[in-house]
Amino acid sequence: MAGFLRDSAEFLPILLQGVGLTIAVTLGALALSTLLGLVWVLMRVSGFTLLAGIARWLVNIIRGIPILVQLFYIYFVLPDYGVTLSALSAAIIGLGIAYSAYQAENFRAAIEAIDHGQIEAAQSIGMGWALTMRRVVLPQALRLALPPYGNVMIMLLKDSSQASTITVAELALQGKLIASSTFKNTSVYTLVALLYLAMSLPLIVVVGRLERRYGRRRPA
Repeated sequence: MAGFLRDSAEFLPILLQGVGLTIAVTLGALALSTLLGLVWVLMRVSGFTLLAGIARWLVNIIRGIPILVQLFYIYFVLPDYGVTLSALSAAIIGLGIAYSAYQAENFRAAIEAIDHGQIEAAQSIGMGWALTMRRVVLPQALRLALPPYGNVMIMLLKDSSQASTITVAELALQGKLIASSTFKNTSVYTLVALLYLAMSLPLIVVVGRLERRYGRRRPA
C-alpha cells in the first residue's frame, strides 16, 4: 500500500495531463456527435424520401465501420488527399462522426415516441413541418432522449481511449507510456482505472437520475 501511494504521488501529475486531453476529446466529440446526430435524424424524419434514404445509409455505414478504422482513415488516409489534421482534431472528428450514428438512433426513437396526434393537431392549426418540430416534437423528444444520451456520454468517455492509437496523449496512452518505462504495471493501471472511474461515476449518477425522472415518462 505504501508503495502504491508513493507511485501515485509520482505518476498522478503526468496522468492528470492525460485526463485533461481525455475530457477535451470527450466533450468535443460529444458536441459534434450531437450536432450531426440531429442533422441525420431530421433528414430521416423530413418526409423527403431522398433525404431519408441518404440519412439511413449514412447511419448504417458509420455504424458498420469500427471506430478504430474511422480514426485511422481520418488521421492517416486523409493527408494523402491534402487534408492534414492534428491528432486531437482527428480524434474529436472521428469519435464525433462514429457516435453521431448512435445519437441519431436515440433521437429517432424519442421522436417516434411522441404521440402522432400532437403532430396532426399542430399541422391542423397551420404549423409547417419546421415549426412543428421546433415547437411540439423536439422539446418533448429531447427530454425523452436524455437518459440514453447520458449513456452515450459514458461510452464516449471510455472510448476516448481509442484516441491513443493516433498518438493523442490522453489518459490511456499516458498510462501505457509510464508503465512501459517504469514496469510498475499494477500501480499505473490501477491509477488509470481509478481516474476513469472518477470521471464516470458522476455521469452514472446523473444518468440514473435522468432515467428515474424521464425514462418512464411519455408525452400525454
